[in-house]
Amino acid sequence: MPSSASSTNASVTQILDALRRMTRHLRLADRQAEQRLGISGAQLFTLQQLARSRAQSVNDLADLTHTHQSSVSVVVRRLVEQGLAARRQSDDDARRVELRITAAGQALLRRSAVAPQERLISALERMPAAALSRLADLLEHLVKGMGAGTQPAEMFFEGNQSPQTKSGSRRQKKR
Repeated sequence: MPSSASSTNASVTQILDALRRMTRHLRLADRQAEQRLGISGAQLFTLQQLARSRAQSVNDLADLTHTHQSSVSVVVRRLVEQGLAARRQSDDDARRVELRITAAGQALLRRSAVAPQERLISALERMPAAALSRLADLLEHLVKGMGAGTQPAEMFFEGNQSPQTKSGSRRQKKR
């Protein structure tokens, strides 16, 4: 039995270490975006996705960011408040609101690195389908086992911003 307990202990350590490295990488990138660009890592990631095409809906962005529409909507609102994105009615369908990156948003992106969320999604998409499905099931089981299965899945670190940043009153830092 000791070797089984030892094996379990090693696996738990390996999993926790991997989660710690991923969280640290995302947190450091979030802080770096805040310091260099004046926006959160989630806002940078969303802005990068918004820059992929001329105009997108919130639902389009939710698909691109693999995030619920309500979460990406909060991030978009902050980008609009900071003048990095703009909302307007579609030329094709007056019921559809389109989001566009502004010149200020494009200038900010020229100074930024690729958001780590993009690298995470790429790494996941490169996994074999069976492994990806198994990982999704195992992580969902883990989250439920922790009692966090009903909590909203906000974008990484977007829910942890300071009140000043959340209000949209924060000014971008000048380089």
